[in-house]
Amino acid sequence: MLIRVEGSDLPGRACAGGPGFPGYADIHVAVQRRGRPADLLGLVPGDAAAAVWTLECTATTTPGGIDLRGPHIQGRPGERFIYLSWGVTDTAEGGFAMFRRAKLWLNAVPVDVLTAAVASDLLVGRLGLTDPKGHPLCASVRPPVITWTAEPPA
Repeated sequence: MLIRVEGSDLPGRACAGGPGFPGYADIHVAVQRRGRPADLLGLVPGDAAAAVWTLECTATTTPGGIDLRGPHIQGRPGERFIYLSWGVTDTAEGGFAMFRRAKLWLNAVPVDVLTAAVASDLLVGRLGLTDPKGHPLCASVRPPVITWTAEPPA
């Protein structure tokens, strides 16, 4: 099964500082691999028109419901999520210094949508990546901030 995360409305390559936010330049976002915070999937500049990541996972039916597991899915059964890591890059050295993360909760996917996604082999999450202050989206992300749908694979 695949999970596709489609991000729009990125905050830009630079965000000015403000209360509780020091400001950053050369901002990028990527999906973080489980257990390897420095292993990033699909690094996208903060001023891109959109960001799309496709993750492979397995879906297993358990007494607690459908459990999704894969290299980019974090957390314990019943508490699975995907991390979007925001950071700044050092293009000269190729480094990435994370400064915030968004946690896309998979246990917030409606059961009927998840069941249909298992049948179709594709779960799609769509969300804007800028918070109300104009900064990179962070913290726990659940509907209505993200919309989950089951779709046929492309």
